[in-house]
Amino acid sequence: MSRDAPDPGPILALLEIMMRLRDPARGCPWDVAQDFSTIAPYTIEEAYEVADAIARGDLPALREELGDLLFQVVFHARMAEERGAFAFADVVRGLADKMVARHPHVFGDADRRDADAQIVAWEAMKAAERARKAAADRSPPSVLDDVPLALPALARAQKLQKRASTVGFDWKAAEPALDKVREETDEVAAALAEPGRPHVAEEIGDLLFAAVNVARLAGIDAETALRAANAKFERRFKAMEIELAARGHAPGVADLTEMDAVWTLIKTAEKSG
Repeated sequence: MSRDAPDPGPILALLEIMMRLRDPARGCPWDVAQDFSTIAPYTIEEAYEVADAIARGDLPALREELGDLLFQVVFHARMAEERGAFAFADVVRGLADKMVARHPHVFGDADRRDADAQIVAWEAMKAAERARKAAADRSPPSVLDDVPLALPALARAQKLQKRASTVGFDWKAAEPALDKVREETDEVAAALAEPGRPHVAEEIGDLLFAAVNVARLAGIDAETALRAANAKFERRFKAMEIELAARGHAPGVADLTEMDAVWTLIKTAEKSG
């Protein structure tokens, strides 16, 4: 084992634990009862907890959450091995091969490039992979192939837009995309005015999609931006509850005028602080 190679012992121990948990005779009944579809929501949840630890700058929590996410990979791989499909080692080997193939400037003879050139090369290699998969499936390839349906809607919108941009279907800057947001806002207003409002959901969806475009072109991850906005709203709302309680009131008892006035005070104090 080379000096830089990780110690395989903990990984082997984890694989052994997972095998024991899934043992039909001696394992945990809950773990034995699971399948890919029942575990998938936990996998998504653990990925978000990793992102949350990063957002909070909590490295001890990040270490723990990365372990929980790794356990999800081990769980899925074990279930696949039980079906004779693949094992954890196959997952690791496939990932290693892919990373080497996608970084010829690091592991091969290709010249080193700047970051932008590497992104272009990366997308070209992924496009070639999609074309090979489409040929194997005997289906027409699409630039939008393999954008996961399970992604959160904002994240999937951003990924769809980014993929479309690789063939030139995109604005050059955020400002023209912002004009589209204004256009979609007008269309939402028109839909709200329609009898029965049959197109409101569609138009609001278009507005959200357009807003994601502005974020992407401004270099902002829409999902991260909305999580930050959620956190800001939560922080300010709780501060409003505390202030109202100090005045002998509470949300639902105080009227909207008072709540809005307190909200404005909190917002102003945050910005000036």
